[in-house]
Amino acid sequence: MIVGTAGHIDHGKTALVRALTGVDADRLPEEKRRGITIDLGFAYKPLAGTDQILGFVDVPGHEKFVHNMLAGAIGIDFVLVVVAADDGVMPQTREHVQILDLLELDFGLVALTKADLVSAERLAEVTADIKALLAPTSMRGFDVVPVSAVTGMGVAGLADQLNAAAEALAQRPMKGHFRLAVDRAFLLAGTGIVVTGTAYSGRVKIDDRLTLSPSGMDVRIRRIHAQNQDSPSGQAGQRCALNLVGTDLEKDKIERGDWVLNHAVHVPTDRLDVSVHVLDTEKRPLRHWAPVHVHLAAAHRMGHVALLDCDTVEPGKSALAQIVLDRPVGVLHGDRFILRDHSAQRTIAGGKALDPFAPSRNRRTPERLAILRALIPAKPEEALAALVETAPHWVDLKQFAIARNLTDEEAAALWPKVRMMVGREGNHLYGFSQERWIELRERVLAVLEEFHRKSPDLPGMDRSRLRPAIQSKLPLPVFEILAASLLHDKAIATDGPWLRHPTHKVTLTPADERLWGRIAAVMKTSKYDPPRVRDFSKSMNVKEEDVRNLMRRLARMGKVVLVAHDHYYLRETVAQMVGIVADIAAGSAESEITAAMFRDKIGTGRKVAILILEFFDRSGVTLRSGDLRRVHPQKLEAFGPVRPAERVSA
Repeated sequence: MIVGTAGHIDHGKTALVRALTGVDADRLPEEKRRGITIDLGFAYKPLAGTDQILGFVDVPGHEKFVHNMLAGAIGIDFVLVVVAADDGVMPQTREHVQILDLLELDFGLVALTKADLVSAERLAEVTADIKALLAPTSMRGFDVVPVSAVTGMGVAGLADQLNAAAEALAQRPMKGHFRLAVDRAFLLAGTGIVVTGTAYSGRVKIDDRLTLSPSGMDVRIRRIHAQNQDSPSGQAGQRCALNLVGTDLEKDKIERGDWVLNHAVHVPTDRLDVSVHVLDTEKRPLRHWAPVHVHLAAAHRMGHVALLDCDTVEPGKSALAQIVLDRPVGVLHGDRFILRDHSAQRTIAGGKALDPFAPSRNRRTPERLAILRALIPAKPEEALAALVETAPHWVDLKQFAIARNLTDEEAAALWPKVRMMVGREGNHLYGFSQERWIELRERVLAVLEEFHRKSPDLPGMDRSRLRPAIQSKLPLPVFEILAASLLHDKAIATDGPWLRHPTHKVTLTPADERLWGRIAAVMKTSKYDPPRVRDFSKSMNVKEEDVRNLMRRLARMGKVVLVAHDHYYLRETVAQMVGIVADIAAGSAESEITAAMFRDKIGTGRKVAILILEFFDRSGVTLRSGDLRRVHPQKLEAFGPVRPAERVSA
């Protein structure tokens, strides 16, 4: 269990931690010289009769160091609110309580320090004040325990209550990928770079390879201290010190607020959609685009609040918002945050992250707001069920799993719990409402049938035309999943690069079939340099216009491709030449090709090779820069699948 202190300056937080653990949490020379806590301090105490260790995070109470207090408060299990009996409730007592309430911390107690200095009447008076302060918060009902770090009064009883709380606290589930919020980084002689922080989720072992986020630097875990002890592993709910190694890793490249985490959840962002609650003590409403200090885990950023479902948020009210940051930060769904005013004088609001994949456009549309409301439930199955029933009625399941920090196994176990159709194609995985899935399939068939009715002599629709015809702005992954499903069920068919209804077929007249058979035989023989239209006309004693009309019809059918004027190639030959271009590029040091390289590979003259490459430029298969070309990987199968065997044989 991790215990965090809170309270006004000079109310005895550090002295109480020392009385409980024997450790002076003030570690900086300036803290010892000035007699006040400036930064986070840490102490540990073994839990009697168990193998557990209590971890203490001691926070500063001065108003100038609230940013340091926030770095330690987010992530604790048990809050120890410290109030001095002589002073009573003070300004930072109130602000710390507000912060803890916004973080929804509801497990802890109040230590009424310096109890030996006041009368019983004063103790009763301050206790009543504290109860009144906590009554409207998540900490209502906290026990108030009088103690004195000087005389030892009540310290043993307080320790017993902490031990009982630790035994009663349910261990954090070891779900999700590992995430640790870094609050310190330092060099240790003979060891190297060490970072410390609270493990939010998952488990880490020595030699695990993780990512330093948001920088994206790869690191390896060489050594682990968990709850101040050498350990082969660390896990959620523990204070951990990780000895990091990595190429070009330097201490100066690590800062408070970074994360050490599994690469699967390395998704830094400079904007996040949130639910935000404004403190009822604020004198003015929170306005759209208000500048704020944002505290999230151990990170501190500057940002603006873009209100989404209103223009102002009155004190005591909540709203949906997008926080736009000055620098990227690591965040996932459910992470708590605190907002302070632009001058960092007071806490004004707080809330919960809903979506780390927040859009920069159309963020206030009714459709987007409905999606955000569907994301609010904490349970993934409830949120996912709400999402698939919310327009557009499909969900990027991989993105959902990342945002909710679900491992592959956890995600696979979740999908069957939700009433939805799951579609997969390549790296894409989407969930659809069953009604929407059926509607989309029927829409594809209806569009194709209408196209065939209007254009019976065309073999089918190009994918780039079919997708917007189904629905404006239909995402490409959704279309690919939909098409793959229909093809698998044989509800539609392919004809070269086109999709068609399985009953539709373009046929040639018997005379054209005979002529095409003769032409095709020649084109297969002279694969990379076939005759032109006029050459076929002369050699086969057929009118040039008849050959040209036939080749145009064959091009519409997808059997041939017009590469240059009156110069047609078999579609499978074009696909093979795309593979040859890709192989040449893959084998060159700079992934570039020249016309000479391509000419030598296909064994034609330079003029023909350039004609083909210029066609590839126009088609987007290659990207030209001077005499050099690069391959566009997403266009490799523009003319059909390219089999490895074809590439080798070329």
